[in-house]
Parts: sequence; C-alpha cells; structure tokens
Amino acid sequence: MNRRELAIENVPVLAYGHWGRPLLVFPSEQGASGDYESNGMIGAVAGLIEAGRLKVYCVSSFDSWSWADRSVPTEERARRHGHYERWITDHVAPYIHAECGGSAEIMVTGCSLGAFHAANFTLKRADLFPLAICLSGVYDASSSGWGERGEAVYFNNPMDYVSHLHGDHLDWLRSRASLLLICGQGQWEDTTGALESTQLFAALAAGKGIRVELDLWGFDVPHDWPSWRSQIAHHLPRFC
Repeated sequence: MNRRELAIENVPVLAYGHWGRPLLVFPSEQGASGDYESNGMIGAVAGLIEAGRLKVYCVSSFDSWSWADRSVPTEERARRHGHYERWITDHVAPYIHAECGGSAEIMVTGCSLGAFHAANFTLKRADLFPLAICLSGVYDASSSGWGERGEAVYFNNPMDYVSHLHGDHLDWLRSRASLLLICGQGQWEDTTGALESTQLFAALAAGKGIRVELDLWGFDVPHDWPSWRSQIAHHLPRFC
C-alpha cells in the first residue's frame, strides 16, 4: 500500500493510497495522525485503497489545546478551535485538492470527538466537505463545558446553529451537505452520551431537511475501535 508521512504547515499528516476519492480522517479526542492505522481502521478499508477507489488523509488533533482543555471555559476552547479550522480549510484541503488533480469532493469522517469534527466541518464548509461519515459522536460542544457561551461556541456547536438555520443558506446546505450518523447501542455508547446525541442530532438535521441517514447498530456494539472498524468497512464502499 502507498503510505506517506507528510507535514502540512509542520503538522504531521499520514496519507494512504495512489488514486480515488479523498477521505479526510479526524482522530478521536487528543488523537494523533497514526491512530487510524494503529487501531486497524486503515486495514478495514485497505481493499478500497489498494483498488484505487480511495485515498485517505489522517490529520492530528489540536484537542488538547482546544476542546479537551477543561482548565479554560468553553468559549475560549471554541476560539482556539478556530486555529485548527483554518489549518484544515486553508492548508489541508488545498493540499488534498492539489494531490487529487483539482477540486475533488473530500469526504470527512471520525470516531467519537472526531465524528463531531466531521459533522461540524461538513455543515460549516459543505463546499469543501460535502459528506460526513460520523461514528459514535456527541454533537453538542457545550455538554461538558463551563463558563458563559458566546459566538465562538454557537458557530461551532451543531446542536445550536442547525436549530436556527433558515433561508438561502439552509437551502444551499440541503442541496450540498450529507450526513451519515452511525452509533452502536452497546457498552459506553450511553455513558459517553453518543447514542442520545446521535439520535437527537439526526432528528434535528432531518427536521431541517438536511440529508441525513441514521444507522444504529445493536446492543452488542460498544463505543470502541472494533465497532468502528466494522462500521466504516460496511458503509464506505458505496461512496467511492
């Protein structure tokens, strides 16, 4: 398999594959670019990569400085996330487009907090990332935070801003964005809040007319990597 170690603006990125539709992977909370491979996710989709149907780009997280830094209020965490967002949109996406010969539509995916990132990037920048495949996510950024909430939280919190979408921008999202929300119903999916959040967010998006598919797996499917390997291997082939 074609595997490359990259540095985009001095931040490590791992790339896999020689051809195919690009997939940008966000790691789980405070994860690194190598986590997807080390937890068997690259292996789960290796057939697609080797067949030239898929190119995968795994980025590092900035969570330890933003959403996961519980020593600062949620509003400051959201402001810090803005630096990560600009790195993704201004540097990572153009790099992927250049490698893929133009303006290829980039899919995004992630597990746990990575699923939150995937959904948020698709809803905010569907021009770049029209499809999000979200596994076991929590879509309310304020659920574990503290302090007063302002614009930075609001515009990075899908449960907030989707509730108020309307007019031309909503019409554009309806024509452009697609969300696939996947979650098990087994161990830790309840205690992490992922199951309830996934169901609530799917209902909210559907109520706004945004294309959303909800796929709940069984009560024997926990919030863990073996589940996510099976889920990504099951769903990804129909998109590339």
